[in-house]
Amino acid sequence: MGITYIEGTVIGPTGKEARVNFLVDSGAKYSLLPLDVWQKIELVPKRKMTFILADGTGVERHVSECYIILPQGEAHTPVILGEPGDEALLGVVTLEILGLVLNPFNRILQPMRMTL
Repeated sequence: MGITYIEGTVIGPTGKEARVNFLVDSGAKYSLLPLDVWQKIELVPKRKMTFILADGTGVERHVSECYIILPQGEAHTPVILGEPGDEALLGVVTLEILGLVLNPFNRILQPMRMTL
């Protein structure tokens, strides 16, 4: 399996923004912003949730929301507020909000087939 990264910009409620190199993770539900990024754009925790890692371990993280801009579109999205050592992830909720899907064969983001 290949690894796909995509550059994007995130904007917080005060208008501060940061460039982020996201790992596209089709196994992650929510996107994750590293500690330095979400602090820079002045996000604040809205709630706490438990997330299950690939090995079955549960971890608690705060969740907030931001505006995200990718080459394929832009929208508001929920984000996990990362802790030290956490890497930026682009999860399926953000992809679905943007109407995107990761093609598993060529590892590129493409428009999702939308149903009404």
